[in-house]
Amino acid sequence: MIGRLSGIILEKQPPFLLIDVNGVGYECQAPMNTFYNLPEVEQKAVLHTHLSVNENAHTLFAFYSLEERKLFRELIKVNGVGPKLALAILSAMSAIEFVQSVHQGEANTLVKIPGVGKKTAERLIIEMKDRLKDWQVDSITQTDANQSGSVSQPVGGNVQEAISGLVALGYKPVDASKAISKLEDDNLPAATLIRQALKNMM
Repeated sequence: MIGRLSGIILEKQPPFLLIDVNGVGYECQAPMNTFYNLPEVEQKAVLHTHLSVNENAHTLFAFYSLEERKLFRELIKVNGVGPKLALAILSAMSAIEFVQSVHQGEANTLVKIPGVGKKTAERLIIEMKDRLKDWQVDSITQTDANQSGSVSQPVGGNVQEAISGLVALGYKPVDASKAISKLEDDNLPAATLIRQALKNMM
C-alpha cells in the first residue's frame, strides 16, 4: 500500500498530477482542494495517498491533508459512492464544508454535486452523520478550513484545461463550458478557474 509520496511535481492537469519520487513518476488523481494548496510545477510536495484497486485498474489518489484522505476513505464506504464520486465531492467542497452539510442535513447542497442525486444525498447524510459524529468543525485543520480562499498556484493551463478538469470531475461539457464562460477573467490558471466555477455552481 502506498500511503505517502514526497517528491517533485512534474505536471498538474486537474484532476491529474504527476509527481517524481527519486526518478519514478507517480500519476495520481486529486481533489481540487488539494490542487489549491500545491506548490508550482518543479517544486517539492508531500502528499498523503490512497491506492484504489479493482479488476480494471490500480488508481492512486492524492491528498494535501490527512483529514481529507480520511474523509475520502469514509466516503467510499458509503453504498453507491465510489472513488470517482468521492473525488467529485471533495472537489466541490472542502472537508469542513462537507462535515457541516452532513451535520446540518443539507441535502439540497449535496445534490448540486455531479453524480449526487436526492437518494444519494440522503444516504450520505444518514450514513456519514454517525461516522462524522466525532468530527467537530473546529477540529479540522486551519489549512483545510482556509482552502477555499487560498491562493492557487499556476498549473500552466487555460480555459480548455479548466473545462476538461470540470468534465473529468463529472460535469457535462456544456455545463462546464457555460460555468467557465461566466467568469470575468479567463486568463487565470486552470485550478483558479475551476475553483471559481465550482463556487458559482454550488
